[in-house]
Amino acid sequence: MKYLLATLLIFSSALCFGQVRIFSGHIDKYPIQLVTYSFSDGDTRATYAYNKHDTPIIINGKKKNESLVLFEKNEKGEVSATLEFQKFQPVNNQIEGRWISQDKQRAFNIKLSELYAFDSYDETTFDKLEFMQPASTEDHYFKLLISKEKEEDIRVVGVRVYEKKTDRLIQEIALDCRFWGLNSITVGDFNFDCIDDFSVFETSYAGPNTSSIYILRAPDSEKYFVSEISGISLEFDSGLIYEHNQCCAGRSHMNATYKLVNNKMVLINSSCAILC
Repeated sequence: MKYLLATLLIFSSALCFGQVRIFSGHIDKYPIQLVTYSFSDGDTRATYAYNKHDTPIIINGKKKNESLVLFEKNEKGEVSATLEFQKFQPVNNQIEGRWISQDKQRAFNIKLSELYAFDSYDETTFDKLEFMQPASTEDHYFKLLISKEKEEDIRVVGVRVYEKKTDRLIQEIALDCRFWGLNSITVGDFNFDCIDDFSVFETSYAGPNTSSIYILRAPDSEKYFVSEISGISLEFDSGLIYEHNQCCAGRSHMNATYKLVNNKMVLINSSCAILC
């Protein structure tokens, strides 16, 4: 299976203009947590998780004026429910809405408390604020630790690994990465041992070039370790790692293929092409 880790570039230019909001509350009687990331045009990326299961659910949608509508989809990509907020502006730190199934046979009230709200670039300051990610494994879910100084960009300073259903903190890993919103973490088998690992977006470079930090799950353990896997715009497929680095407005392309030996990249071949 192929894992392409540079697919989110279309959002990079908009990250400077997004507003992040973090909520805790209930759908009907069921406790949930919700995070939203709204771009300047109202386009909103969001995810929520029931505290009982801790499997994040992606619910993207649109914010218009004071209202927000988010769409929950099933495994086939079909809309299965909507989350509607007629007034997505807290009153006494509270917002209310409705969860409505697509067939309109079920509907539940949503009541949430806003825990944090901030723009990607403003005077807000915070340290090691937890930010839930939609990517998860069968056993674990992840929360970024983000920090921000006054009038500076948000930085990812770490990640916490939690056990699903129990919310037990398994591990905290220190990092220093650029904040990539709701899609900072990608899950995949990066060392081809049939065990899910995860990566954290690190930074972007000129053009489509990106890098990530690859964090592998230790065999016969619930813990992870930061690997020595590194490179530009890596792809993982059929036991090999492919690197593609381009520059000069796309005129120069470097390609390399690696295999893993004891979780270390060993170069098999490389090529460089200059396009006229």
